[in-house]
Amino acid sequence: MSPESSGLARAIRLSLLLAVAAPAVSLPAAAQEAPGEEARTLDTVQVTGTRIRRAELEGQVPVHTVSRQDIERTGLTSIGDVIQQLTGSGSALNTKFNSSGNFGFPPDGSGVGAGSAQVDLRHLGSKRVLVLVDGIRWVNESSASGVGASTDLNTIPLAIVDRIEVLEDGASSLYGSDAIAGVVNIITRRDFDGAQVTLDYGQFSEGDGTSKGIDLAWGRTTDRSSLFLSLSHTDQDVVYARDREQSRFPVPGTGVALGSSGIPAGRFIVTDPNTGATLDLVPDATGPAYDPAQTGCDRSDGFHCFTDDDRFNFAEYNLLMTPSKRSGAFGQFRFQISPGLQWYAKALVNRRESTNQAAPEPIFLGPEGATGNPFADEITISALNPYNPFGFDLVSGESLILIGRRPLEGGARVFEQKVDTRYVNTGLEGSFQAGDSLWFWDVNLAWSRNEARQTNHGSYNIRNIALALGDPAACAAEPGCVPLDIFGAGSITPEMLGWIQPVVRDESENELRLVSANLSGDLFNLPAGAVGFAAGLEYREYEGWYQPDPLTVRGWYNGVPSLPTSGSYDVGEAYVELDVPIFGEGALGKGLNLNLAGRYSDYSTFGGEFTPKYGLRWQVSEDFLLRATYAEGFRAPSIGELYGSDSRFDAQLIDPCSEPFLDPSVESNCRTLGVPPGFQQANPQISITTGGNRELEPERARSFSTGFVWSPWFATNASWAERLDLEVTFYRHDIQGPIQALSAQTQLDLCVRTLSPDYCDGIGRASTGGINAFNNRLTNLGSIKTDGWDVDLYWTLPETRAGRFAFTWQNTFVGRYEAVGGAGQLQPRRPGIEVEDSAIPEWASTASLDWSRQAWNASWTARHVSDLIEDCGNAVSFPVCSDPANGQNRLGSTTYHDVQAGYRFDWQQGLTLTAGVNNVFEKEPPICLSCSLNGYDASTYDIPGGRFWYLRADLRF
Repeated sequence: MSPESSGLARAIRLSLLLAVAAPAVSLPAAAQEAPGEEARTLDTVQVTGTRIRRAELEGQVPVHTVSRQDIERTGLTSIGDVIQQLTGSGSALNTKFNSSGNFGFPPDGSGVGAGSAQVDLRHLGSKRVLVLVDGIRWVNESSASGVGASTDLNTIPLAIVDRIEVLEDGASSLYGSDAIAGVVNIITRRDFDGAQVTLDYGQFSEGDGTSKGIDLAWGRTTDRSSLFLSLSHTDQDVVYARDREQSRFPVPGTGVALGSSGIPAGRFIVTDPNTGATLDLVPDATGPAYDPAQTGCDRSDGFHCFTDDDRFNFAEYNLLMTPSKRSGAFGQFRFQISPGLQWYAKALVNRRESTNQAAPEPIFLGPEGATGNPFADEITISALNPYNPFGFDLVSGESLILIGRRPLEGGARVFEQKVDTRYVNTGLEGSFQAGDSLWFWDVNLAWSRNEARQTNHGSYNIRNIALALGDPAACAAEPGCVPLDIFGAGSITPEMLGWIQPVVRDESENELRLVSANLSGDLFNLPAGAVGFAAGLEYREYEGWYQPDPLTVRGWYNGVPSLPTSGSYDVGEAYVELDVPIFGEGALGKGLNLNLAGRYSDYSTFGGEFTPKYGLRWQVSEDFLLRATYAEGFRAPSIGELYGSDSRFDAQLIDPCSEPFLDPSVESNCRTLGVPPGFQQANPQISITTGGNRELEPERARSFSTGFVWSPWFATNASWAERLDLEVTFYRHDIQGPIQALSAQTQLDLCVRTLSPDYCDGIGRASTGGINAFNNRLTNLGSIKTDGWDVDLYWTLPETRAGRFAFTWQNTFVGRYEAVGGAGQLQPRRPGIEVEDSAIPEWASTASLDWSRQAWNASWTARHVSDLIEDCGNAVSFPVCSDPANGQNRLGSTTYHDVQAGYRFDWQQGLTLTAGVNNVFEKEPPICLSCSLNGYDASTYDIPGGRFWYLRADLRF
């Protein structure tokens, strides 16, 4: 049987099973529900982290709830930005990442995610976090450049959110794949009477980055129905890197010395076939006349020798904040068919329009260009080209080593995304009495699609460039071809641009279809109490594709190459959960419960997988709770990881065989690899080829957490505290066979150090010694292990004439993070280290003080990130590197202060005016020398010079 037919068979079987299950649980609802029985449901709750509906199960697992009040206190307009401020969050994409055109394609086939906002928990990556909306899976993103494995939280309007529940624990047994690091469950607003208009306006103190928003909400609730409708629009303006001192240069404190070798006038490394002299030249002006007699740098022929002063400052074209417009409409309707039966329907449409910008696209030609494109790497520039000043053919690998020309004439690269999300969810919910137990059931159908289109202005057609630089006769034979002049700044005319500069259009799509059924109640009674039970079935179908521009598919695109991707798979699942009371109130405390859960998943791509979970909840006393969980989990390979076709990303790599970085201990190995003495790396930006792997296995994980919740009796309704809660949790995650590619820099270093084919296969070098091929594929590597502590304090003070105060202090301490490759090589990420544009702080902390008195309210929040260490890299010789003796730079600890105040007017149903300032003291982020863009880590810190003030008006009527 083919995979397609076997998947269809599974779908039919599971659909029939669900069809049988739904009536089986719904029939008793009408037959046995008493008219007043609905009131009993008020004593039960559904919390993230368990499927059993019981009020006393709150606190079974560590769940952090972000209320709507918490959200409004941040002054932020994106769910992703709100969650990224949690102390347990790691590095993830947000609108401060100007990613298009700079990073290329990640190995997992997801694309660059330009303009999206993602969530990372425990620093395990956004694709290991499951995002739910009202307990139902949300569709993964499509970035217009790949098939994503993560959720773009910018597809969910913040206006529809009632609260966010974040489970920072493994939960595959309850929710299936992707819930290795945790679950984010976004609960939408439901019961709402009247109308609400909310206006937001904010701006950075420098006068840029203006944010404007309007939210409209209307609802009506009756005895049998509720309707909620929402319209929202958010407009975030751009912030340019050139407008912040820290981000004006590629690496702060180094000027253009570490800028690009692709420069407006052009860098030409050539070997004169007549004299044998190798020269590294830059034209002084357009139309230089090469003099072969001038073999040194003292020249008068319109050229000079290349120096670091010639390097190009690409940073001034970058964006610190990418512009984004988000518009959404959401509706939710619920109707009580009978006292024990309810029908619901939800629908959402959302449009995101965002823009990324990069410096004018460089054109690298010759073997040292290392683009991986034969039109560029194997080019011949004809001596007959009317603009060739050298008088001889520039033959790649012979007379031509490298050309780096950046045409400012073509303008910056601008990437415009339009991302549309559609979502429909409907189902039935009910309850029925069976003996002494009240049972709850639900059946759900959901369909969601995320589709993205990206338009790229400012890139080039490398095939047309090669033709226009070659034999003029060949160019003349091609309709529209115009000979090209790349020899000097400003040499490219509009007619030449018309031949070499296209508009590139890419698109992609992700689609999710699912059906699920759940049942929960008490099975029977034990001496210590009732045994709670939950069970369910779920069937999901995933489909995704990515279609690059035909120019890219043909291999004619000068930028990052890629090929189409498409794939699909389905999964059928069944789960069961039990909550077993071991003992009740007695000498050992108030009660001990054992929680057991297991889920079986049958994937069309790799077969079956069973994941169990075990939990203990010991209520030692009224005010002290001990809890512990152990869970096994997995993450199935995504469509991009399985089916992603060949693509490329560009990495800044230091070649260990290059002077001045050459270590004498590996010099002989460099010679074995074909690197000549005195070799200096001409271009540190190396093109890395990557792609999917259909032989991937699922990632498998073990998660453990333990801790306590203490609400001391002496701090309850006392003179100094209305309530005091202390939560302490230890967590540990162990992932085996994580799906990722070995760090490119690590692979290169190990190749040079060991000469092992495990690392050197796929790394090619030109005859000049430079890297001209680098294959870095996805695989199941060794392991990722991390552990740490969460320590949270919640203190609510009694109300006095001065008002009511509440204090919250949340902390995460990371004790270990260790990633190991398949052959045992330790990866560079670990606590206290900044590497690869992300950090794992050893301590992250947020403290908030809230005050309210009659119509007034105010808050103060402090956000703290502990210090970090990074490798200075090629900036080690600059004063900005704080510890050059050890080649390290210290990123000092950083604390941001945010304040907010508001007043509620008694007009209509209430008019609330709020004003706030984030980063009151304009704390600058620490300088990051290893970060790819803008001189700081955009996932860990606020924007440089980033005092942000905002106003909000909220009218209810």
